[in-house]
Amino acid sequence: MKKKISVVIPTYNEEANVVPLAKAIVEVMERDLSNYDYEILFIDNHSRDNTQALLRGLCGENKRIKAIFNARNFGQARSPVYGMKQAYGDCVVRMCADFQDPVEMIPVFVREWEKGHKIVIGVKNASQEKKRMYWLRGVYYKMIRKITDIDHIEQFTGFGLYDKKFVDVVRDLHDSMPYLRGIIAELGFDYKAVPYTQPKRRAGKSKNNFYSLYDYAMIGITSYSKVVMRLATFAGFMIGGLSFLAGLVYLVLKLMYWDRFSAGVAPMVIGVFFLGALQLFFIGFLGEYVLSINTRVLDRPLVVEEERLNFEEDKEIEEDVQKLLEDMKAARAYDRQGRAVSGVLPKEEEAGKITPETLAALGMLLKQYTEAAKSAAETASVEEPDKTGKAPGEKEDAFSGARG
Repeated sequence: MKKKISVVIPTYNEEANVVPLAKAIVEVMERDLSNYDYEILFIDNHSRDNTQALLRGLCGENKRIKAIFNARNFGQARSPVYGMKQAYGDCVVRMCADFQDPVEMIPVFVREWEKGHKIVIGVKNASQEKKRMYWLRGVYYKMIRKITDIDHIEQFTGFGLYDKKFVDVVRDLHDSMPYLRGIIAELGFDYKAVPYTQPKRRAGKSKNNFYSLYDYAMIGITSYSKVVMRLATFAGFMIGGLSFLAGLVYLVLKLMYWDRFSAGVAPMVIGVFFLGALQLFFIGFLGEYVLSINTRVLDRPLVVEEERLNFEEDKEIEEDVQKLLEDMKAARAYDRQGRAVSGVLPKEEEAGKITPETLAALGMLLKQYTEAAKSAAETASVEEPDKTGKAPGEKEDAFSGARG
Protein backbone atom coordinates (compact mmCIF):
# COMPACT_ATOMS: atom_id res chain seq x y z
CA MET A 1 0.00 0.00 0.00
CA LYS A 2 1.29 3.44 -0.94
CA LYS A 3 2.06 5.94 1.77
CA LYS A 4 -0.31 8.89 1.76
CA ILE A 5 0.72 12.55 1.86
CA SER A 6 -1.88 15.07 3.02
CA VAL A 7 -1.32 18.69 1.97
CA VAL A 8 -3.26 21.16 4.17
CA ILE A 9 -3.76 24.70 2.87
CA PRO A 10 -5.68 27.38 4.81
CA THR A 11 -7.28 30.03 2.63
CA TYR A 12 -8.99 33.39 3.00
CA ASN A 13 -9.85 35.50 -0.07
CA GLU A 14 -7.33 33.67 -2.28
CA GLU A 15 -9.35 33.47 -5.52
CA ALA A 16 -6.28 34.35 -7.59
CA ASN A 17 -4.13 31.58 -6.10
CA VAL A 18 -6.14 28.44 -5.24
CA VAL A 19 -6.49 27.07 -8.79
CA PRO A 20 -2.85 27.52 -9.89
CA LEU A 21 -1.65 26.29 -6.50
CA ALA A 22 -3.74 23.11 -6.71
CA LYS A 23 -2.44 22.45 -10.24
CA ALA A 24 1.15 23.05 -9.14
CA ILE A 25 0.83 20.61 -6.23
CA VAL A 26 -0.81 17.94 -8.38
CA GLU A 27 1.96 18.33 -10.94
CA VAL A 28 4.69 17.97 -8.31
CA MET A 29 3.00 14.95 -6.71
CA GLU A 30 2.52 13.12 -10.01
CA ARG A 31 5.96 14.02 -11.38
CA ASP A 32 8.27 13.77 -8.36
CA LEU A 33 6.26 11.69 -5.87
CA SER A 34 4.38 9.28 -8.10
CA ASN A 35 5.00 6.37 -5.71
CA TYR A 36 2.89 8.11 -3.03
CA ASP A 37 -0.82 8.57 -2.69
CA TYR A 38 -1.92 12.09 -1.83
CA GLU A 39 -4.78 14.38 -0.93
CA ILE A 40 -5.03 18.17 -0.93
CA LEU A 41 -7.18 19.68 1.81
CA PHE A 42 -8.20 23.32 1.56
CA ILE A 43 -9.75 24.81 4.70
CA ASP A 44 -11.40 28.10 3.84
CA ASN A 45 -11.86 30.70 6.56
CA HIS A 46 -15.17 32.09 5.27
CA SER A 47 -13.80 33.92 2.22
CA ARG A 48 -15.76 36.88 0.89
CA ASP A 49 -14.57 36.59 -2.71
CA ASN A 50 -14.86 33.77 -5.27
CA THR A 51 -12.54 31.36 -3.44
CA GLN A 52 -15.23 28.91 -2.33
CA ALA A 53 -16.75 28.66 -5.80
CA LEU A 54 -13.32 27.90 -7.27
CA LEU A 55 -12.71 25.26 -4.60
CA ARG A 56 -16.03 23.63 -5.48
CA GLY A 57 -14.87 23.40 -9.08
CA LEU A 58 -11.52 21.87 -8.05
CA CYS A 59 -13.26 19.30 -5.86
CA GLY A 60 -15.60 18.40 -8.69
CA GLU A 61 -12.69 17.83 -11.09
CA ASN A 62 -10.42 15.90 -8.72
CA LYS A 63 -11.66 13.69 -5.88
CA ARG A 64 -8.26 13.91 -4.23
CA ILE A 65 -8.89 17.59 -3.56
CA LYS A 66 -11.00 18.16 -0.44
CA ALA A 67 -12.41 21.32 1.08
CA ILE A 68 -13.78 22.46 4.41
CA PHE A 69 -15.73 25.72 4.57
CA ASN A 70 -15.79 27.40 7.98
CA ALA A 71 -18.99 29.02 9.20
CA ARG A 72 -17.05 32.25 9.85
CA ASN A 73 -13.50 33.55 10.02
CA PHE A 74 -11.86 31.84 13.02
CA GLY A 75 -8.45 33.47 12.64
CA GLN A 76 -5.07 32.43 11.34
CA ALA A 77 -4.14 30.44 14.46
CA ARG A 78 -7.16 28.14 14.76
CA SER A 79 -8.16 27.26 11.21
CA PRO A 80 -4.80 25.80 10.01
CA VAL A 81 -4.47 23.60 13.12
CA TYR A 82 -8.04 22.35 12.67
CA GLY A 83 -7.19 21.48 9.06
CA MET A 84 -4.21 19.42 10.24
CA LYS A 85 -6.50 17.53 12.62
CA GLN A 86 -8.74 16.52 9.70
CA ALA A 87 -5.87 15.05 7.66
CA TYR A 88 -5.14 11.34 8.14
CA GLY A 89 -2.24 10.77 5.78
CA ASP A 90 1.04 9.18 6.81
CA CYS A 91 2.40 12.71 6.88
CA VAL A 92 0.87 16.18 6.62
CA VAL A 93 2.38 19.07 4.69
CA ARG A 94 1.15 22.47 5.85
CA MET A 95 1.61 25.43 3.53
CA CYS A 96 0.07 28.81 2.72
CA ALA A 97 -2.01 29.56 -0.37
CA ASP A 98 -0.05 32.60 -1.59
CA PHE A 99 2.93 30.73 -3.15
CA GLN A 100 5.30 32.15 -0.53
CA ASP A 101 5.77 28.54 0.58
CA PRO A 102 7.43 26.98 -2.51
CA VAL A 103 5.67 23.89 -3.84
CA GLU A 104 9.05 22.54 -4.98
CA MET A 105 10.01 22.08 -1.33
CA ILE A 106 7.51 19.24 -0.83
CA PRO A 107 9.75 16.52 -2.42
CA VAL A 108 12.67 17.83 -0.33
CA PHE A 109 10.60 17.50 2.83
CA VAL A 110 9.47 13.98 1.88
CA ARG A 111 13.04 12.80 1.26
CA GLU A 112 14.09 14.06 4.71
CA TRP A 113 10.99 12.43 6.22
CA GLU A 114 11.93 9.08 4.67
CA LYS A 115 15.32 9.38 6.37
CA GLY A 116 13.52 9.15 9.71
CA HIS A 117 12.81 12.78 10.66
CA LYS A 118 9.32 13.07 12.15
CA ILE A 119 9.17 16.84 11.56
CA VAL A 120 10.76 18.64 8.62
CA ILE A 121 10.33 22.41 8.61
CA GLY A 122 11.18 25.18 6.19
CA VAL A 123 13.22 28.01 7.73
CA LYS A 124 13.66 31.25 5.81
CA ASN A 125 17.28 32.28 5.27
CA ALA A 126 16.18 35.13 2.98
CA SER A 127 12.96 36.68 1.79
CA GLN A 128 11.80 38.71 -1.20
CA GLU A 129 9.16 40.48 0.92
CA LYS A 130 9.70 44.04 2.13
CA LYS A 131 12.96 44.35 4.03
CA ARG A 132 11.34 46.28 6.86
CA MET A 133 8.74 43.54 7.44
CA TYR A 134 11.39 40.81 7.26
CA TRP A 135 13.47 42.71 9.83
CA LEU A 136 10.50 43.20 12.16
CA ARG A 137 9.69 39.49 11.98
CA GLY A 138 13.30 38.71 12.83
CA VAL A 139 13.17 41.03 15.86
CA TYR A 140 9.97 39.33 17.08
CA TYR A 141 11.44 35.84 16.66
CA LYS A 142 14.57 36.80 18.60
CA MET A 143 12.55 38.50 21.34
CA ILE A 144 10.13 35.62 21.88
CA ARG A 145 13.00 33.14 21.87
CA LYS A 146 14.66 35.05 24.71
CA ILE A 147 11.54 35.48 26.87
CA THR A 148 10.07 31.97 26.48
CA ASP A 149 11.10 28.73 28.13
CA ILE A 150 11.12 26.77 24.86
CA ASP A 151 13.55 26.65 21.95
CA HIS A 152 11.50 28.89 19.69
CA ILE A 153 12.31 28.47 15.99
CA GLU A 154 13.35 31.66 14.23
CA GLN A 155 12.06 32.55 10.75
CA PHE A 156 9.60 29.65 10.81
CA THR A 157 6.01 30.26 9.69
CA GLY A 158 4.57 26.74 10.04
CA PHE A 159 5.57 25.61 6.56
CA GLY A 160 6.77 22.02 6.79
CA LEU A 161 6.02 18.31 6.92
CA TYR A 162 4.69 16.57 10.02
CA ASP A 163 4.59 12.84 10.61
CA LYS A 164 1.25 11.35 11.60
CA LYS A 165 2.63 10.62 15.09
CA PHE A 166 3.06 14.33 15.70
CA VAL A 167 -0.30 15.10 14.09
CA ASP A 168 -1.87 12.63 16.55
CA VAL A 169 -0.28 14.63 19.38
CA VAL A 170 -1.81 17.83 17.98
CA ARG A 171 -5.14 16.05 17.50
CA ASP A 172 -5.24 15.10 21.18
CA LEU A 173 -4.65 18.68 22.33
CA HIS A 174 -7.71 20.62 23.48
CA ASP A 175 -6.38 24.13 23.04
CA SER A 176 -8.79 26.72 21.67
CA MET A 177 -5.87 29.08 20.97
CA PRO A 178 -3.17 26.85 19.46
CA TYR A 179 0.23 28.30 18.66
CA LEU A 180 1.71 25.77 16.26
CA ARG A 181 5.26 27.09 16.40
CA GLY A 182 5.28 26.76 20.16
CA ILE A 183 3.64 23.32 20.05
CA ILE A 184 6.38 22.05 17.74
CA ALA A 185 9.12 23.43 19.97
CA GLU A 186 7.50 22.19 23.19
CA LEU A 187 5.86 18.86 22.30
CA GLY A 188 7.26 17.91 18.93
CA PHE A 189 9.95 15.43 18.02
CA ASP A 190 13.44 16.48 16.95
CA TYR A 191 13.02 18.40 13.74
CA LYS A 192 15.05 18.85 10.58
CA ALA A 193 15.29 22.46 9.39
CA VAL A 194 15.56 23.01 5.64
CA PRO A 195 16.56 26.55 4.58
CA TYR A 196 14.79 28.27 1.69
CA THR A 197 14.30 31.70 0.18
CA GLN A 198 10.77 32.99 0.58
CA PRO A 199 9.43 34.37 -2.72
CA LYS A 200 6.96 37.22 -3.11
CA ARG A 201 3.23 36.64 -2.96
CA ARG A 202 2.12 35.46 -6.41
CA ALA A 203 -1.15 37.40 -6.55
CA GLY A 204 -3.51 39.34 -4.31
CA LYS A 205 -2.72 41.17 -1.10
CA SER A 206 -1.76 39.85 2.31
CA LYS A 207 -4.73 39.59 4.67
CA ASN A 208 -2.51 40.27 7.68
CA ASN A 209 -2.63 43.70 9.25
CA PHE A 210 -1.12 45.16 12.40
CA TYR A 211 -3.95 43.93 14.60
CA SER A 212 -3.92 40.32 13.29
CA LEU A 213 -0.14 40.10 13.60
CA TYR A 214 -0.28 41.63 17.09
CA ASP A 215 -2.98 39.16 18.10
CA TYR A 216 -0.94 36.19 16.88
CA ALA A 217 2.17 37.52 18.63
CA MET A 218 0.25 37.84 21.91
CA ILE A 219 -0.89 34.21 21.62
CA GLY A 220 2.75 33.16 21.46
CA ILE A 221 3.84 35.37 24.35
CA THR A 222 0.95 34.60 26.72
CA SER A 223 1.14 30.87 25.96
CA TYR A 224 4.83 30.37 26.61
CA SER A 225 6.27 33.30 28.57
CA LYS A 226 6.19 34.36 32.23
CA VAL A 227 8.84 37.03 31.77
CA VAL A 228 6.57 40.00 31.04
CA MET A 229 4.57 39.69 34.26
CA ARG A 230 7.71 39.15 36.26
CA LEU A 231 9.19 42.26 34.68
CA ALA A 232 6.31 44.16 36.25
CA THR A 233 7.34 42.90 39.68
CA PHE A 234 11.01 43.72 39.14
CA ALA A 235 10.16 47.14 37.66
CA GLY A 236 8.00 47.91 40.69
CA PHE A 237 10.89 47.18 43.05
CA MET A 238 13.40 49.14 40.97
CA ILE A 239 11.21 52.19 40.44
CA GLY A 240 10.20 52.18 44.10
CA GLY A 241 13.86 52.15 45.13
CA LEU A 242 14.81 54.90 42.67
CA SER A 243 11.86 57.02 43.82
CA PHE A 244 12.97 56.66 47.44
CA LEU A 245 16.53 57.70 46.55
CA ALA A 246 15.29 60.66 44.49
CA GLY A 247 13.08 61.78 47.37
CA LEU A 248 15.98 61.48 49.79
CA VAL A 249 18.23 63.56 47.51
CA TYR A 250 15.57 66.24 47.16
CA LEU A 251 15.10 66.36 50.93
CA VAL A 252 18.84 66.79 51.56
CA LEU A 253 19.18 69.50 48.90
CA LYS A 254 16.17 71.35 50.24
CA LEU A 255 17.54 71.26 53.79
CA MET A 256 20.97 72.43 52.64
CA TYR A 257 19.79 75.14 50.27
CA TRP A 258 16.40 76.07 51.68
CA ASP A 259 16.15 79.51 50.09
CA ARG A 260 17.86 78.77 46.78
CA PHE A 261 16.68 75.23 45.90
CA SER A 262 13.29 75.09 44.21
CA ALA A 263 12.02 71.62 43.34
CA GLY A 264 9.17 72.84 41.19
CA VAL A 265 6.33 70.75 39.81
CA ALA A 266 8.11 69.44 36.68
CA PRO A 267 9.68 66.38 38.39
CA MET A 268 6.34 65.52 39.95
CA VAL A 269 4.48 65.75 36.63
CA ILE A 270 7.12 63.71 34.79
CA GLY A 271 7.12 61.07 37.52
CA VAL A 272 3.34 60.77 37.58
CA PHE A 273 3.09 60.40 33.80
CA PHE A 274 5.96 57.92 33.70
CA LEU A 275 4.46 55.72 36.41
CA GLY A 276 1.02 56.02 34.83
CA ALA A 277 2.33 54.86 31.45
CA LEU A 278 4.22 51.99 33.08
CA GLN A 279 1.12 50.88 34.97
CA LEU A 280 -1.05 50.98 31.85
CA PHE A 281 1.55 48.96 29.95
CA PHE A 282 1.64 46.15 32.48
CA ILE A 283 -2.12 46.26 33.11
CA GLY A 284 -2.56 45.82 29.35
CA PHE A 285 -0.28 42.79 29.36
CA LEU A 286 -2.11 41.42 32.38
CA GLY A 287 -5.32 41.81 30.40
CA GLU A 288 -3.80 39.80 27.54
CA TYR A 289 -3.07 36.95 29.94
CA VAL A 290 -6.58 37.13 31.38
CA LEU A 291 -8.09 37.05 27.86
CA SER A 292 -5.94 34.04 27.01
CA ILE A 293 -7.06 32.22 30.16
CA ASN A 294 -10.70 33.11 29.53
CA THR A 295 -10.61 31.80 25.96
CA ARG A 296 -9.07 28.52 27.03
CA VAL A 297 -11.42 28.05 29.99
CA LEU A 298 -14.45 28.48 27.74
CA ASP A 299 -13.07 25.56 25.66
CA ARG A 300 -15.00 26.45 22.54
CA PRO A 301 -14.39 24.44 19.35
CA LEU A 302 -11.51 25.46 17.12
CA VAL A 303 -13.76 25.77 14.10
CA VAL A 304 -17.43 25.37 13.26
CA GLU A 305 -17.81 23.81 9.83
CA GLU A 306 -20.39 24.96 7.34
CA GLU A 307 -19.71 22.37 4.64
CA ARG A 308 -17.34 19.60 3.59
CA LEU A 309 -16.50 18.48 0.07
CA ASN A 310 -15.10 15.11 -1.10
CA PHE A 311 -15.18 13.48 2.33
CA GLU A 312 -17.55 10.71 1.17
CA GLU A 313 -14.87 8.07 1.71
CA ASP A 314 -14.67 9.00 5.39
CA LYS A 315 -18.46 8.67 5.70
CA GLU A 316 -18.32 5.20 4.15
CA ILE A 317 -15.55 4.22 6.56
CA GLU A 318 -17.60 5.46 9.50
CA GLU A 319 -20.64 3.46 8.32
CA ASP A 320 -18.47 0.35 7.87
CA VAL A 321 -17.06 0.82 11.37
CA GLN A 322 -20.53 1.11 12.89
CA LYS A 323 -21.63 -2.09 11.13
CA LEU A 324 -18.43 -3.83 12.14
CA LEU A 325 -18.95 -2.84 15.78
CA GLU A 326 -22.43 -4.33 15.73
CA ASP A 327 -21.13 -7.56 14.17
CA MET A 328 -18.32 -7.79 16.70
CA LYS A 329 -20.74 -7.31 19.57
CA ALA A 330 -22.78 -10.20 18.21
CA ALA A 331 -19.67 -12.37 17.91
CA ARG A 332 -18.08 -11.26 21.19
CA ALA A 333 -16.31 -14.09 22.96
CA TYR A 334 -16.41 -14.82 26.69
CA ASP A 335 -14.08 -16.75 28.90
CA ARG A 336 -15.11 -19.34 31.47
CA GLN A 337 -15.83 -16.65 34.06
CA GLY A 338 -18.17 -14.90 31.64
CA ARG A 339 -15.84 -11.98 30.99
CA ALA A 340 -15.50 -10.60 27.47
CA VAL A 341 -12.12 -11.35 25.91
CA SER A 342 -12.66 -8.92 23.03
CA GLY A 343 -11.41 -5.96 25.05
CA VAL A 344 -9.92 -4.30 22.00
CA LEU A 345 -13.30 -2.99 20.87
CA PRO A 346 -13.10 0.78 20.36
CA LYS A 347 -15.45 3.16 22.08
CA GLU A 348 -18.56 3.76 20.01
CA GLU A 349 -18.27 7.52 20.40
CA GLU A 350 -14.80 7.40 18.82
CA ALA A 351 -15.87 5.31 15.86
CA GLY A 352 -15.93 8.32 13.58
CA LYS A 353 -12.21 8.87 14.21
CA ILE A 354 -11.21 5.38 13.09
CA THR A 355 -8.86 5.35 10.10
CA PRO A 356 -8.86 2.84 7.22
CA GLU A 357 -5.91 1.05 8.82
CA THR A 358 -7.84 0.59 12.07
CA LEU A 359 -10.85 -0.63 10.09
CA ALA A 360 -8.69 -3.29 8.44
CA ALA A 361 -7.40 -4.42 11.84
CA LEU A 362 -10.94 -4.65 13.21
CA GLY A 363 -11.94 -6.65 10.16
CA MET A 364 -9.16 -9.16 10.81
CA LEU A 365 -10.27 -9.46 14.43
CA LEU A 366 -13.87 -10.09 13.41
CA LYS A 367 -12.70 -12.71 10.93
CA GLN A 368 -10.74 -14.41 13.71
CA TYR A 369 -13.80 -14.53 15.96
CA THR A 370 -16.02 -15.78 13.16
CA GLU A 371 -13.65 -18.60 12.22
CA ALA A 372 -13.32 -19.61 15.88
CA ALA A 373 -17.11 -19.68 16.25
CA LYS A 374 -17.49 -21.72 13.06
CA SER A 375 -14.83 -24.21 14.14
CA ALA A 376 -16.42 -24.59 17.58
CA ALA A 377 -19.85 -25.19 16.04
CA GLU A 378 -18.51 -27.88 13.69
CA THR A 379 -16.70 -29.61 16.58
CA ALA A 380 -19.83 -29.58 18.74
CA SER A 381 -21.94 -31.11 15.96
CA VAL A 382 -19.50 -33.99 15.36
CA GLU A 383 -18.65 -35.00 18.94
CA GLU A 384 -21.02 -37.29 20.85
CA PRO A 385 -22.33 -36.24 24.29
CA ASP A 386 -20.85 -38.02 27.31
CA LYS A 387 -22.86 -39.61 30.11
CA THR A 388 -23.58 -36.26 31.68
CA GLY A 389 -25.08 -35.05 28.42
CA LYS A 390 -22.27 -32.53 27.78
CA ALA A 391 -20.08 -32.58 24.74
CA PRO A 392 -16.34 -32.90 25.44
CA GLY A 393 -15.71 -29.56 23.78
CA GLU A 394 -17.92 -27.81 26.36
CA LYS A 395 -15.37 -28.22 29.13
CA GLU A 396 -13.72 -25.06 27.87
CA ASP A 397 -15.06 -21.95 26.23
CA ALA A 398 -15.64 -22.37 22.53
CA PHE A 399 -13.95 -19.08 21.83
CA SER A 400 -10.89 -19.71 23.97
CA GLY A 401 -8.79 -20.28 20.87
CA ALA A 402 -9.51 -16.73 19.72
CA ARG A 403 -8.03 -14.96 22.69
CA GLY A 404 -4.72 -14.28 21.04
